[in-house]
Amino acid sequence: MRNLLDFILRYSSWLVFLFYVVISCTLLFQKNPYQHYIYLTSANKVSSMVYNATSNVTSYFYLHDINEDLQHRNASLELEVIDLRKQIQKYQEALTASDIELDSALMPYDFIIAHVISNSISRTHNYITIEKGALDSIRPEMGVVDQNGVVGMVNIVGDHTARVISLLNPKMRLSCKVKGREYFGSLVWDGKSPDEALLEEMPRHETFRKGDTIVTSGYSAVFPPDIPVGTIISHEKEHDDNFYALRIKLFTDFSRLSTVRVITNEIKDELNAISAGEEND
Repeated sequence: MRNLLDFILRYSSWLVFLFYVVISCTLLFQKNPYQHYIYLTSANKVSSMVYNATSNVTSYFYLHDINEDLQHRNASLELEVIDLRKQIQKYQEALTASDIELDSALMPYDFIIAHVISNSISRTHNYITIEKGALDSIRPEMGVVDQNGVVGMVNIVGDHTARVISLLNPKMRLSCKVKGREYFGSLVWDGKSPDEALLEEMPRHETFRKGDTIVTSGYSAVFPPDIPVGTIISHEKEHDDNFYALRIKLFTDFSRLSTVRVITNEIKDELNAISAGEEND
């Protein structure tokens, strides 16, 4: 108690000064509208700063809980995305199947839908890997197409996957013709562009126009006739002056392959047996 009295006596002048300042400010801000407005505005700014600082400190301590909640939500969203991708894949397969049913060129044939898991377009010999194999009835020498045109031919088959010789491979030669004509030649990739190929051995006396559509000839058990392949963009002379080599713009976009159709032919074995008998004769 004595210390308190000593403190008051020692700083009495300052305490009296502060008392008068408080009384003066109270009278000033309460009796004068303008000063009252300034006081409220300043007080609001100060209180906002205090509340903001308090909120930041409080939020910092809750960051751990918020982060954990976000992790749970991200995991839930990822599971939903995976489920949606599976549903989209099913719809794509159904859509592809409905497109096939409308394709008159494939009506006598059956097909197996497969997804591309590996693809190359920049090598000298390009191959494609699909996620269907022997257990899915895939066999060597089956034709492969997509919604645009010819893709290649099955080469090697495993139980669950298969390798396809891409049309962008010099080992792949495809019998083709100009749509509506009977003359046919051999389509082969010359390695210059993944969008183009050459149709060789086309008769020189025949007239070919830029933009004419090239389709499969059907002279094999691999591809049915009239499957779209591409369009003529130019013609070149071959070593034999009796033939043209037509440069073809391919319909298939090999850089964006995702879903393909493997063509099955129930009478393929019979056709191969007949061809083998003809060769023996």
